[in-house]
Amino acid sequence: MCMVIFAPIFAICAFATCGGYSGHLQVKVDCAGRKQSNLSITVDFAYPFRLHQVHFKAPSCEDSSGEVVFLNGDFSTAAQFFLTVGVLAFLYSLLATVVYIFYQNKYLKNNRGPLVDFFVTVVFSFMWMVSSCYWAKTLADLKTATNPTQVLLLISACKAPKNTCSATQEPLWSRLNTAAVFGFINVVLWSGNIWFVFKETGWYKTGQRYPIRSASGKRSSEMRQQLYSESSFDQPEESFGPSLQDPFSPSNGDLDKQVHRQASVNHSQVNLSLPQTNLHE
Repeated sequence: MCMVIFAPIFAICAFATCGGYSGHLQVKVDCAGRKQSNLSITVDFAYPFRLHQVHFKAPSCEDSSGEVVFLNGDFSTAAQFFLTVGVLAFLYSLLATVVYIFYQNKYLKNNRGPLVDFFVTVVFSFMWMVSSCYWAKTLADLKTATNPTQVLLLISACKAPKNTCSATQEPLWSRLNTAAVFGFINVVLWSGNIWFVFKETGWYKTGQRYPIRSASGKRSSEMRQQLYSESSFDQPEESFGPSLQDPFSPSNGDLDKQVHRQASVNHSQVNLSLPQTNLHE
């Protein structure tokens, strides 16, 4: 149930923080002549981070035409792969949620649903791990490529010692860092769900149905069976005599008491009859 609730949420957080990013940096070029100087050069870039297509205009400090500078690097592969895994994981999580809630009987029928769910979960766990690691490495390279200090090295005017170039604003990376964190959270979430899906397949119960016993366990079981068989043969001989006795027949002690009681009753009857004969005379 935790997987059904949290998997779509963390998948959305992962691809939303990466896909909707846009950042910018600012540098300034102060020429020695002060005429072609530009103290506010803004460079904007965004997803999918094809920096080789991002350009800006910088002063050349030699003529008024200036120059067009392009950034270095293409980081779209890692970003798009990470985003694709997030979107697919989100869609599969929604589909699994609908099946778990409304089609539970069909999901468990013939054990096909748990098997498919198990293999898909393993695949997504692997894809999340690869895409998150790939994106974390690419993010480090992206930070280096958009570092204002590195961007200043691309401007021809900044290579002259007489001109002054400096960075005024760096990009904010908190959103992309959050995307990388959510990627690794999805790795833990999907990898941990493998165990729970594995229990649904029935393979876990099949492995526990016939447990393997050690030699000492087998030996002790054989000894218990042998002792039980010996005791079962000895018990009828001991209980054979009492079993033939009639449960309704009185025992020896009870028989003696009954005879003594009957004799006393007869004796009292004899004593009562003697005075009656004397009266008739």
